[in-house]
Amino acid sequence: MVRGRLWRRSDPDLHPDRRAELVTELMSARRAKKDTRSAGDRDGVEAARVRVDAAKTALGKRGPVWCDDDAPDETRRMVKNTRYAESYASLDDQEG
Repeated sequence: MVRGRLWRRSDPDLHPDRRAELVTELMSARRAKKDTRSAGDRDGVEAARVRVDAAKTALGKRGPVWCDDDAPDETRRMVKNTRYAESYASLDDQEG
């Protein structure tokens, strides 16, 4: 969860070496996107976006849900509007 919004984590079944490779690629693609945007290179930005999407999908952060609990995918929804709202509220109460 980031700022009250649910985000899917990486697939925990990924081998640590593979996860590290994908994270390295993701960071490289994000840098390329920033650099090409600064340079005004629209084709370069689009190519970098494709790389970011591919890395995120391979990590399990996008695309098909990797968990098999039959629950709906609530990624990017505000936690207060999900089935986790009560648990989230109790965390706020515990933290003051």
